[in-house]
Formats: sequence, C-alpha cells, structure tokens
Amino acid sequence: MSDEETSRDHVTSLERGLAVMEILAANPAGLTLTETAEKAGLTRAGARRFLLTLVATGYAVQAGRNFSLSPRLLTQARIWLHGVPLWTFAEPFMRETAARLHESCSAATLSGEDMVYVARVPGPRIIGVDLQVGAHLPAHCTAMGRVLLSGLGDKEFEAFLARARIEPRTPKTTTDRKRLAEIVAKVRADGYAIVDEELEIGLRSIAVPLRDRSGAIVAAINVSTQSARHTPAEMEAEILPILQQTAARISDFFVVQ
Repeated sequence: MSDEETSRDHVTSLERGLAVMEILAANPAGLTLTETAEKAGLTRAGARRFLLTLVATGYAVQAGRNFSLSPRLLTQARIWLHGVPLWTFAEPFMRETAARLHESCSAATLSGEDMVYVARVPGPRIIGVDLQVGAHLPAHCTAMGRVLLSGLGDKEFEAFLARARIEPRTPKTTTDRKRLAEIVAKVRADGYAIVDEELEIGLRSIAVPLRDRSGAIVAAINVSTQSARHTPAEMEAEILPILQQTAARISDFFVVQ
C-alpha cells in the first residue's frame, strides 16, 4: 500500500478517539474535560465530543466533572483474550528476547514425565536436537523440565521420582534420584534452573517459571545456547535477568486469563 493510499484510508478522528481512551486508561481516577484536552493536545470542544461519544457508547462514565473508562472496555478485552491462544501473546515477547540475546527462546508445560514445547523461537545457531512445538523431552534433564518439577507438591514429585524413567542422555546427565531431588529443591529455592550438557553435549539451557494469579507454576520459559558461547556463570549474569523480565511480562497474561 502506497503512502497516498495509507493517508486516504487513515481515519484521524478514530486515532484521536483511541488516544483519548489511552489517556483515560492511564488515569483510572478520571480526568476533567480540560485535563483530557491538554493531555490529548485537543481543543476543549474536540475533547468534549470524544468524551461524550465514549460515554454514550458505554466505554466511559461521567461523574460530575470527571470522565473515566467504564468496565465495558475490560469486558471486550476479556472476550478477545479468551478467543486467542495464550501463546499467541507470549510469542512476541519471546521473539524480542531471542533477537536481543541471539539465542533460541522456548516455553513448555509438564506432561507426565516429559516437558512439552508449547511455543518456540529458534535461534540463529543450529542445535542438534530437533525441537518444534509439540515436541517432548524428558523433564529430569532439561532446564524447563526441572522448573516445572519444582512447581509440583511433595507427593506429586515423589510420585514422579517413583515412576519416571531417569535415563542418561549424555555422560553428564544426573540419574541419581536423590541427587535429582536435591537439584529440584534448589531450583525451587533459586527460582531458575541451569542444565549444563545433560540433554546434549554442547548445549546449555537456563529456564524460569511462568506463574498464574495464585503464584502456581503453570509453564516455563528458557533460553538455550551453545556451551562454547556462554558459561553457566555468564548465563546467570547476562541471560537470567532478561529471561526473568520476559517471564514476568508473559505471566501477566496468565493473571488476566
């Protein structure tokens, strides 16, 4: 579409009306007509038309001289949120993280003894394990798997240890069940997990939890890298803070859902 076509199709009044809605959203206590006009860069007459239109359509309410958004906007947002898979929201944050770190970024949930990928943004560098959405990997030797295991109750985790096939994927894989329990306990205390070549030689991964409104772990998100690129200490210092920020942004959607 050319600039001329874009300009012709652009509805300036709608843009200004949306700007007024954003200003009201940023001021939940409400604003007067004058305050709204000043913040929106509108005349009082222009701001009045937008505000009264929002009130008439139920998207805003007027109490005395103050205008504020009504719950109708939240209702419409919830309808939209429930109609779109959660991972549709998560992927843009994951892409931003992958691009920033030049590494892959994935999310997973627990399924029996495995973690299953629910979203994935590949990095620019090839990693031997073929990973796609829907792929399963053993929870015991993956960073996301250990984060997910750390969210289980004591009885659930004991049941996992009793039934799981804990087999070595590399010479570095932890297969001692008592030692694995200690590692998962540390993950629970630290709030993150690092797995160093236990799934694949040359591969390191760091993961953090995604939590719902109750604080329960419902998924995990990770960044994977080649061992030649980052030491575990460097991952903690350089990758972990960024990954935690991404997880917090994604977890906001779990709270809304």
